[in-house]
Amino acid sequence: MSNFLCNRRKGSRIIPPGPGGLLRLSGGKRMKNKSIILGISGGIATYKVCDLARKLVKMDFTVHTVMTENAAQFVTPLTFKTLTGNPVFLRSFEETSRYSMPHISLSQIGRLMVLAPATANIIAKIAHGLADDLLSTLCLSFPHKIILAPSMNHHMYRNPVFQNNLALLRKYRDKYIIIDAEKGDLACGEEGEGRLADLQKIIRAVENEIK
Repeated sequence: MSNFLCNRRKGSRIIPPGPGGLLRLSGGKRMKNKSIILGISGGIATYKVCDLARKLVKMDFTVHTVMTENAAQFVTPLTFKTLTGNPVFLRSFEETSRYSMPHISLSQIGRLMVLAPATANIIAKIAHGLADDLLSTLCLSFPHKIILAPSMNHHMYRNPVFQNNLALLRKYRDKYIIIDAEKGDLACGEEGEGRLADLQKIIRAVENEIK
C-alpha cells in the first residue's frame, strides 16, 4: 500500500473504502468516506473552481486535486494545495513524487470525482476511452461516479462532434453525472451556452451522491 494511503488518524491506518463508501480504520472503527477527487482541465473557468474547492473543504469534504498541465497555466497548483491542504497531482510520472501510480492510489480513496471545468478535450478522451495523461488515466480507472461540468466557448459547446461525445456519456447514467453548461457572458466577450454551471448546482450534485 502506498504512503499516500497510509495517512494516520490517532495512530490508526486508513484502509481503502469498501461497499457503502465506508473507510475502515485498522483499529476496527468505521468512518464515512468524504474524499473527493477534484479534476481540473485547462479552461478559463479554472479560476472559479478555486471557490468550489474552498466550499467543499468548508463542508468537511477531503479534496484531492488532479490538474492537467494546461489547467496549471490558468491557476497554479500551489493555490489548490493551499485551499485543500493536500498535494496537487499533475503528471503520472514525476521524479519528485512520493506516491507510486497516483491514478491507482487516488482511485482507491476517492468516493466521487468532480471534473470542473470539463473541457471538450477531456470529455472527448473520456467518451472514447483515451488515457494519455494523469487526469484522463484516472477517469478511466476511477471505479465510482464522475460529475462532469463542461465549460468552453459557445461555438465549441454547440459543435456537433462535442455534442455527440456528451450524448455518448449521458447513456452511462450509472457512471456520469453531467451538470450542463449555462448560457451567459463568456470570457471571450461573447454570449451563449458554455459557461460553467453555478457552483451550487455542482455542490448539490455532490451532496446527492455523498449523503
